[in-house]
Amino acid sequence: MTELLTAAQMRAIEQAAIDSGEVTGLELMERAGQGVVDAIFAEWPELAGGSPRAVVLCGPGNNGGDGFVVARLLKEAGWQVEVFLYGDVEKLPPDARVNYERWCKIGLVQSHRDLTRDELFYFNIRIDAVFGTGLSRMLQGEVRDFCKLIDACAPDVCVDIPSGFCADSGRYLTNSHEPRAGPGTDPLVVTFGWPKRGLFLDLCSIQIRKVVCVDIGVEDYIGLPESQQNLTMLVGQSSSQKYEWEHKYDHGHALILSGGAGKGGAARLAARGALRIGAGAVTIGTPPAALIENAAQLNAIMLRGMKDATQLTETLQDKRINALCIGPGLGLGEREAHLLDVALNATRPGLDPGPPPRPSVGGPGSSPGRRLVLDADALTLLAQDKTLFAKLHKNCILTPHAGEFARLFPDIAAKLDAPATKGPAYSKVDATRDAAKRAGCIVLFKGPDTVIADPSGRCSINASLYERSAPWLATAGSGDVLAGFITGLLARGFAPMQAAETGAWLHTECALSFGPGLIAEDLPEELPKVFRALGL
Repeated sequence: MTELLTAAQMRAIEQAAIDSGEVTGLELMERAGQGVVDAIFAEWPELAGGSPRAVVLCGPGNNGGDGFVVARLLKEAGWQVEVFLYGDVEKLPPDARVNYERWCKIGLVQSHRDLTRDELFYFNIRIDAVFGTGLSRMLQGEVRDFCKLIDACAPDVCVDIPSGFCADSGRYLTNSHEPRAGPGTDPLVVTFGWPKRGLFLDLCSIQIRKVVCVDIGVEDYIGLPESQQNLTMLVGQSSSQKYEWEHKYDHGHALILSGGAGKGGAARLAARGALRIGAGAVTIGTPPAALIENAAQLNAIMLRGMKDATQLTETLQDKRINALCIGPGLGLGEREAHLLDVALNATRPGLDPGPPPRPSVGGPGSSPGRRLVLDADALTLLAQDKTLFAKLHKNCILTPHAGEFARLFPDIAAKLDAPATKGPAYSKVDATRDAAKRAGCIVLFKGPDTVIADPSGRCSINASLYERSAPWLATAGSGDVLAGFITGLLARGFAPMQAAETGAWLHTECALSFGPGLIAEDLPEELPKVFRALGL
């Protein structure tokens, strides 16, 4: 897990480092500029020789100061460098002004007004150091026009964050839903200390090719209260190891509820995912009319007729069942609403379904009790019935995509969809946290920038971006498998937040392992290869 910081958190850390007397702001700026240059040399080693041409676009703040350092270091390395400044020299912050004056001893600073789009394409490397993480105003007038020019020139490198984007939300600061001048070339972003949250969210995340995080020597200050407030984590590898216990029920028993005849595919995908990820036993509860259909396609997965809510109640007398998944292919009728009602009641905190898997692998916060994953049709039923929604509790995990999220939380979705006119803008992280607090349970808001939050505000991002980009996950049934992965981990004793984070991470890993051509059925079958690669 990696910390993702907001602009305010990073400012607090840098200021604490400066206040300690161990480093100055000018030294931090020099380290940042050197980090950008090192990243350029590493990314384009073929430019190390000769005399490449670079243009550095500097802004009116400390991001521009970083740019002046980059320009000076590249020129000292033998590059031909031109610098353009947006803003008033007299208003530069002190450290940026010092680096402006250092550059002026060896090169010229031209006005941004003299810059043309055609001219920019003659440079080998175009570096955007105009607006960094401190940008909070809406882009309009001359500022917006200049950002559109930067966009059109397709910068190769962006310092800290592409200009015009909110570092906290990844949203473009404009009152329009059509923010950008062109597609750009997906730049390399060099950021400092820790990655910024916005680099993994919204429009910003899909405009970037790669993120490099440079150590500038302030890592000892991450534990400050100011920097830990509302901290967001980037999901990383989590152990899914099994141990040599006595029998299958030591690894939990998952129950997946299925739809009727011809509609059981989604539940079968979820069940296969739960079994492959390590649940000791998996049962599909299906309407009697679909028993033969399911039996013809399943072997290791058990079946139980589930005519109505009464039969579900009877089934849950088996206290070995400790994780449920309801929703994939379920249906939206009265029977299904009653099934959901029973499932919500049967997984309430405080109920004892029997002994948990032993030992519990959920880590801190894991405890006995049934857990419930709600996906697909179950989410629609919740959106349609306020009484059912009110029964949500901390043992539940909701897994909506954007459309389902909007049905469940229409006001929150509307706030997220509104133009971002100032920073820090309302983000997908904010929206997911608000939704989790309202629902009283874990919310996993799906997408390439999947955000997972619990009611306390703990939050993480599973980013299928950059080197983990897996666009082939956008295939029918992929979400059903994810629901199954999470259910299987819950059955094994993972705490709900950890199950959601680990399931999402493994979901992406399976897609990366398989590659293009992936269909949902391939995801569970790829897990053994992924586990072997992880040494499990």
